[in-house]
Amino acid sequence: MRILLLTHHYEPELGAPQQRWGAMVRRFTRAGHDVVVVAPSPHYSFGGLMDEAAQMRRGSVHRGAYGETVHRVAFRPHTGRLGSRLLDQAVSSLDSTRTVLTRVRRIRPDVIIATAPALPTLFSGALLARTIDVPLVTEMRDAWPDLLAVADDWDAAAVPAPSRRAQVFRPPVLHAAGALMTALQRRSSAVVTTTESFASALRSRGVRSVHVVRNGAHELPGYRVHSPREPDGELRVLYLGTVGRAQGLGTAVVAARQAHAAGVAVRLRIVGAGAEHEAVAAMASKGDVPIEILGQVPKAQVAEHYAWADTLLVALRPWAPLELTVPSKLYEAMSIGIHVTGMVDGEAAAILRTAGMGAIVPPGDANALAETWAKLANDPSQLYVGDAGREWTHEHANDDRLAERYLSILEDVVAQHA
Repeated sequence: MRILLLTHHYEPELGAPQQRWGAMVRRFTRAGHDVVVVAPSPHYSFGGLMDEAAQMRRGSVHRGAYGETVHRVAFRPHTGRLGSRLLDQAVSSLDSTRTVLTRVRRIRPDVIIATAPALPTLFSGALLARTIDVPLVTEMRDAWPDLLAVADDWDAAAVPAPSRRAQVFRPPVLHAAGALMTALQRRSSAVVTTTESFASALRSRGVRSVHVVRNGAHELPGYRVHSPREPDGELRVLYLGTVGRAQGLGTAVVAARQAHAAGVAVRLRIVGAGAEHEAVAAMASKGDVPIEILGQVPKAQVAEHYAWADTLLVALRPWAPLELTVPSKLYEAMSIGIHVTGMVDGEAAAILRTAGMGAIVPPGDANALAETWAKLANDPSQLYVGDAGREWTHEHANDDRLAERYLSILEDVVAQHA
């Protein structure tokens, strides 16, 4: 097959979408398929062109790490604010459409995959699929349009409240956007989600041909199995990943302070980048609680942070749509056998409970989080979690199996279209 992938996030950037598609494309090309990727110049998550990607500017075409052809399109430098990021995504989406129609179209793809995050990319995929008459696979990594229902909470901790004018116009705009998103999902040849719960939600709305291809438990360079430290009276808590709106890491900062005030030796380390990094760092800087706030680190340095930690924090805000999602970091943690403190609900909590990989805390509940860390500090034997998580991810989050399933979906879609 000739597969055209439209995405706003791609290697050499770091992040969950980039890891997912790096793993998929590697296996697609290994199986003999031609893959063409259309993506903006690498600029996640800082908003500007990455220093090491100067040769990947708009208009460049280069060979990817797995033999794929990558066309780079425009982006707009952005800040952490939602409007700025959305404008960046819109610019890239428009240039992706132009690039496919003027250059990539000549290869005549058999199927187009448009993947979110970056909602404008989905609409670009729909327009292109209709224009050049090829099937469209829409990939929903997050629970859209459900997340629009909590749009008023997105920027609550990071930026000032929207203006009165924005408050007047936002509800009808969000309603229209949600309706348009559902219509797009219904018109797609197939919709791929990463969780069973969101797939069920889409099917209940009349979306046809919904398939689940979970995120993978990607291998960590130089770190296969976690070895718990010898207890020394201190509990080391690690958060490693996106410091964004959906994670609500301010709760972890508050919980660390509460535990410290109660005499519990808890050390919190937050590693990553995102829209709320500055806000969380500002919270953590007030007081004498041992909280480290670090930026994004290269893959090669991830292992040393896991080796430092006693438990990994996987966190989401208490928003109903997030009950339909599973953070990809949970699979990574389960695959190496590290204890997880899961501030999650819904499907993520169910997976964690089934695998017996750690403790589950209600999202947004700082008191419960502080109490959980106090119990772990007082009884370090709870940090030993066994092999159930590794067995679960081998069965359900294995990249080879996930890629085989994805290819099967694409082959069915192409055959039905023909």
